Amino acid sequence: MSTRHGFDESLRDLHYDVVRMASLVEKSIEEAILALKQKDKELAQKVIQQDDEIDEMERAIEKKCIRLIATQQPLAKDLRLITSILKMITDLERIADHSADISELILKIADEEYIKPLVNIPKMASVARDMVRSAIDAYINNDIKMAEDVCSKDSTVDNYFESIINDLQELMRKNPQNINQATTFIFIVKYIEKIADHATNLGEWVIYIITGRHESLNT
Repeated sequence: MSTRHGFDESLRDLHYDVVRMASLVEKSIEEAILALKQKDKELAQKVIQQDDEIDEMERAIEKKCIRLIATQQPLAKDLRLITSILKMITDLERIADHSADISELILKIADEEYIKPLVNIPKMASVARDMVRSAIDAYINNDIKMAEDVCSKDSTVDNYFESIINDLQELMRKNPQNINQATTFIFIVKYIEKIADHATNLGEWVIYIITGRHESLNT
């Protein structure tokens, strides 16, 4: 009984670590997009530097997971939870990487006048950020419906992506001087699309934790 109690305490600690990491990742998305909207190079630099902290969190959680598997030999549902957390923190770390990637691109164009008002890019980013937030809420609340809703929103991000790319390509056709900045924006929206893809992965892992069924819901 005491062994199980200790194991449950370790799982709770692991759970809180994941939530803390997810909170920092979500913040990195918000700050990257705010830096883009406000041309805030200092904030963009902060997101880049913060990525190292998130990397450290991933490594620490990974070590805890491996230690639990090696020392506790968890069975069935517990093992499913721990292995899913290992997958989830990889997706979270990559989301943070993409926020840092976006921030590095911001530093390249922050001193320029934008070739078009930022309207759809922040909207697209907001959907992607909300997907990450909802995926973690689904994990916290063990909510399969919320996790499924996260996956269904990936198509909304894809629609924004297609529309924005078309607009940027049109701007490049009209004026070759727009090419450099438009290309930078294309990279930015591609990273946002990847963030949404990783959020979908998070939703899929939450569903797996609850049901034991893992399938790709990335539309």
